[in-house]
Amino acid sequence: MSDWLDAVKWDADGLVPAIAQDAASGEILMVAWMNREALEETARTGRGVYFSRSRNRLWRKGEESGHVQTVREIRTDCDSDVVLLKIEQVGGIACHTGRRSCFFQVLEDGRWVAVEPVLKHPDEIYK
Repeated sequence: MSDWLDAVKWDADGLVPAIAQDAASGEILMVAWMNREALEETARTGRGVYFSRSRNRLWRKGEESGHVQTVREIRTDCDSDVVLLKIEQVGGIACHTGRRSCFFQVLEDGRWVAVEPVLKHPDEIYK
């Protein structure tokens, strides 16, 4: 039954923003896009699956890096136009830059400053 998928307000391109949040700490790790197929597969498998706009295909988080996301809970906001995934980030790295979170830059004195360390260099992650 796909009534729950029909309740999501997809944009004109059939996408919805998806926030990946650490289920234990509440830290926001990344934001990506999902299409209907990605959200259905995520719910069915319990693994974070997104839609890559640059590759124009499904992107199973960790398919190259090994940093998969185990989904503990799926929520939607009050307007049903944003999805929240409460996840466990396997390997502790969510960002393709090798950092825990994609939100590693802080605005300081009119410029963006990286304030979170690289845990693993991307060359070691993506071979």
